[in-house]
Amino acid sequence: MTESTSSTSGPGSRPRAALAMSPDAASAVLDPDSLAALAALCDLAPLPVLDDLTTPRARSVLSGVELLVTGWGCPPLDADALRAAPRLRAVVHTAGSVRGHVTDACWDRGIEVSSAAAANALPVAEYTLAMILLTGKRVLESARGYRASRTRPDWLRTPRSVGNHRRTVGVLSASSIGRRVVELLRPHDVDVLLYDPFVDEREAGELGVERVGLAELFRRADTVSVHTPLLPGTRGLVSRELIDSMRPDAVLINTARGAVVDQDALTDAALAGRVRAVLDVTDPEVLPHDHPLWQCENVLLTPHLAGSQGNEWRRLADLALREIARWASGDGFLHPVRRERLAFLA
Repeated sequence: MTESTSSTSGPGSRPRAALAMSPDAASAVLDPDSLAALAALCDLAPLPVLDDLTTPRARSVLSGVELLVTGWGCPPLDADALRAAPRLRAVVHTAGSVRGHVTDACWDRGIEVSSAAAANALPVAEYTLAMILLTGKRVLESARGYRASRTRPDWLRTPRSVGNHRRTVGVLSASSIGRRVVELLRPHDVDVLLYDPFVDEREAGELGVERVGLAELFRRADTVSVHTPLLPGTRGLVSRELIDSMRPDAVLINTARGAVVDQDALTDAALAGRVRAVLDVTDPEVLPHDHPLWQCENVLLTPHLAGSQGNEWRRLADLALREIARWASGDGFLHPVRRERLAFLA
């Protein structure tokens, strides 16, 4: 099925649609204005949302839908679910990754898929930029010392390692988020290295980065920001050898997936005071209560908050609404998810 394929009802019509996600996700992402806009675009099945595709009500709704608007908590769209939805032609996801619910059965049937990953990439990139700049100035450490001493230190004795002038930032993976980080770094006076085996010298030049090998990135960067998806080949990619090769007092920022990093090696390096880290993700997602990283002053742990939250959810809904309008009019998705690219996505 091509990108320009629209619903079977024909361009300009209002496709039959339903919401498939957890009730909490629906309440968070789709506020009343977004729901009203969605209802204007589609013949929307009445609430509640579908969070279990095996119930009699769900089967009844699925029998007529051409479009599913999905979100966090959507059940897998497997062969059994698709048998109940013979007219389904498209899935528009109001979040980032579709790995949790779009299955091979969807691709096999030629169902078109769109995701709001591009909208979700921006707050992650903004978080990353903030952490790069804050750690470069050692803001957290300075605030902690200021609170303890209640006196201003002699700022003229600040070490030359503090600051963001010509700091070297290494970006691990030119994913959608990694590219947004590179974009946000452009106004700042930093040098950007990139490791991504799928980016050639020409594209690196267009991005305005220096393309380097993985070992060189970790050896040269003052800050390494991890943006690679978790795949069989990237599990533990940030190895003990790479962590041990980092410059003294270098910073590792991870907003991707915890399992991409050898967490034991990072813990050892942080506890020894060799590196600093900002971890929005860990493995497991919430560390055990007695894990030493909780008490490590070299590490900032945040609860997977870099992605869209609060008023940023509206950006996800707005992108999904634009995609639905395009698809219903026959223009195709602007942000399609391709089966052949799924292996490179988070």
